[in-house]
Amino acid sequence: MTGTRVYVIRCGGYEQTEEALRSVLAQMGGMGRFVRPGERILLKANLLRPAPPESAVCTHPAVVEAVAKLVQEAGGRAVITDSPGGALQKESTLRHLYEKTGMAQAAARSGAELSYDASTRLVSIPRGKALHQAEVITPAAEADGVFDLCKMKTHVLMGMTGAVKNSFGIIPGLSKVGFHGSHPDRTDFADVVLDLTSFLSPRLSIMDGVLAMEGEGPGASGTPRQVGLLLVSENPLALDVAAAEIMGLPRDSNPLLLAAQRRGLTPNRAEDVELVGGSWEELRIPDYRFPSNVRRDLMEFLGPLAGPAKKLCKAILSQTPKIQPERCVGCGICQKACPGKAITLEGGKAKVHPASCIRCFCCHELCPQKAVALKRGPLGRLLK
Repeated sequence: MTGTRVYVIRCGGYEQTEEALRSVLAQMGGMGRFVRPGERILLKANLLRPAPPESAVCTHPAVVEAVAKLVQEAGGRAVITDSPGGALQKESTLRHLYEKTGMAQAAARSGAELSYDASTRLVSIPRGKALHQAEVITPAAEADGVFDLCKMKTHVLMGMTGAVKNSFGIIPGLSKVGFHGSHPDRTDFADVVLDLTSFLSPRLSIMDGVLAMEGEGPGASGTPRQVGLLLVSENPLALDVAAAEIMGLPRDSNPLLLAAQRRGLTPNRAEDVELVGGSWEELRIPDYRFPSNVRRDLMEFLGPLAGPAKKLCKAILSQTPKIQPERCVGCGICQKACPGKAITLEGGKAKVHPASCIRCFCCHELCPQKAVALKRGPLGRLLK
């Protein structure tokens, strides 16, 4: 990852997206710097699940449409795709995803292609730390170049999700469950997404912060928030550093940046980012709401503890998913997405078995009904 410059431009509504991005790219030397004629450019949006644009769960179609137009104008061929969590990677799944998220309309208006390729490829990750190879969706493996079109959102496991976390979407559907199972600790998971980003090596990262998400994100339990910003960088890590600073996410609650620091990846601090388009003081949002475990999560201070003591503290202080039966419709999405096999369907409702739960929060992230709450035990609530 090279470059430390992040461009920030105010964008009050999605109708201004194309104009705003043209302005930023002109400052960066034009789209021709990033696309050569005839190249197939993958637009990797954040399409977590089939959710409408106003939910702020996915990258807004207006952002994808604008980028696709600019790619086409530069002589490239724009291809839109992602692999939604908790679902089988197949054509019918992708078709439903594109319709619900507005990607089908964005493609029709811009001339971009929608990828229905449900195949996968095993790829090598030479610079990986947690991963040296991975099975990824074929469009990501075969593209001439990748644009990372992420969303500004909070995330109950990682604090926030942005450009680097968006790389996890190249892991096919239900295969994501295995990664959460083998890397349940968010410190380890941060290395996974950094490795995938090193493979993807996006030429351009663009964050949709026009309608962002705060609270218990990144799924239906999060709350849309009008922020009115677009962030653009050649370096996905720099983009995430800037977004975290603007949102006000504490560094100790940002495992991605801590992992980047351990690995010697830069930039991993705001002072190392060259911000274009405003100052930190002008752009910071003082009341941005984070998941309830951020800021007050005592788990950040348990690093020196070892063995049984750490496990006991984790059990006391950690949140555990709990099904709200009045909202649960028994769709089974949470059960399929659970790497610990901790969820069963009983009497048409989901049930979490805490002893098997690895606290990856996939159930909370993917439940479309907001039926999964995150709860602490009595002692954990007192200590918090």
